[in-house]
Amino acid sequence: MAVNRFVLNGVSYHGHGAIKEIPGIIKSKGLKKAFVASDPDLIKFGVTAKVTDLLEANGIPYSLYSDIKPNPTIENVQSGVKAYKESGADFMITIGGGSSMDTGKGIGIIVNNPEFADVRSLEGVAPTKNRTVFTIAVPTTGGTGAESTINYVITDVERKRKFVCVDPNDIPDVAVVDPDMMSSMPKGLTASTGMDALTHAIEGYTTAAAWELADTLNLEAIKLIGKNLRKAVQNDPEGREGMALAQYVTAMAYSNVGLGIAHSMAHTLGAVYDTPHGVACAMMLPIVMEFNAECTGEKFKAVAEALGVDTTGMDQKTYRKAAIDAVRQLSVDVGIPTKLEKLQEKDLPFLCESAAADACAPGNPKKASLADFEAMFRKLM
Repeated sequence: MAVNRFVLNGVSYHGHGAIKEIPGIIKSKGLKKAFVASDPDLIKFGVTAKVTDLLEANGIPYSLYSDIKPNPTIENVQSGVKAYKESGADFMITIGGGSSMDTGKGIGIIVNNPEFADVRSLEGVAPTKNRTVFTIAVPTTGGTGAESTINYVITDVERKRKFVCVDPNDIPDVAVVDPDMMSSMPKGLTASTGMDALTHAIEGYTTAAAWELADTLNLEAIKLIGKNLRKAVQNDPEGREGMALAQYVTAMAYSNVGLGIAHSMAHTLGAVYDTPHGVACAMMLPIVMEFNAECTGEKFKAVAEALGVDTTGMDQKTYRKAAIDAVRQLSVDVGIPTKLEKLQEKDLPFLCESAAADACAPGNPKKASLADFEAMFRKLM
C-alpha cells in the first residue's frame, strides 16, 4: 500500500458566534498587531467589521489590506507583501472567500520566505522552508474551504493563466468557521461557491490519488451539500451552517488528494474570461463527470445516493447517469447557467493547452487529450 500524507490545520472553531473566540486566540499567543486581508466588497457591506469591531473592543491594533480581486493576481500578492512589511504586524487575519485567503497565503509565504519574492516561483510544489506568518482564517463563503487547504491559486494577468501553488507551509494555523459570517452572501455567490465545494468533493472522491480517509470526508461533504445548498441559497440559517461545514470537510480531503480536470478547465476560463471560479466549476462538473464515468468504478452510485437518489435496481450505466443528472439538476436549481456566452471559437486552442498544463490535470482519473478538452469546452457554447 502507498504511503498517504494528510495535512490539516492545527485548530478550528465551528458554529454561530465562533468569531468571538478570535481575541482570546490572539492574546493567548501573545500576538501584537493584526494584518487583516479582506476584499473591498466585504469591507463595504460591513462583513469585515464583524471581526475588526471585536479587535477594537479588545484593544488589538490592526492594519487593513483590501487590494484583492475576485481572481487574485500576482500584483495583489506583491502589494500585500509590501503593505504587511510596512504595517508592523506580526500575524494575519484573512476574511473572505478564496480570493482573500489565497492572497493572504501568498503574502504570508513570501514574508517568511523572501527568496520566493517572484510570485511565479511558488507555482506547483515550491520548496519553501518556513511556515507562513501566523494566520487566522475566517471564511465568508460556503465553498472554497481555503481555510483548511494547502493550496492557493493566483492569476498571472500578463500570461492570461492561473497557477496553482501547493505548499503545506501555507495552511492557516487557525480556522474560524462561523455561518453568521456568511449570512449576507448574495444568492448568486452562495450558489457558485456551493457548487465549487461540490466540485471539490466529487473530484476529490474520484481523483487518481483518492483513498479511504479522504473518501469518507468527501462523501460526507456531498451529502451535506445535497441537503443544504438549496436552503443556503434561500438564506436559511440551517442551510448556511450545513454549507459552512461541508466546504471545510471537503477541503480537508481534496487539499490532500488533489482534484481533476473540471478544476483545470475552470481555472483557464477564469483566467481568460474572468468567469467566477464557482460558476466555471459548476458548468464543467457534469460535463467532466460524463467524460470520467467509465473510470469511476462504483463511486458514482455512492455520489447519486449522497445526493438523494434511490439507486435500487439500477445497473452501472443507469446509476452513473443518475449521479450526473443529480449534479446538473442541483446546479440548475440554484441558478447556475449551463452555457458560457463569452466562449469563442478562436480561444479554444489556448483554453485546451492551458487546461492540459494545469496542476490539477494529472489528478484526473482519465487522461484527457487536447481534442477531449476541446469537445468538453464546446459543450459550453
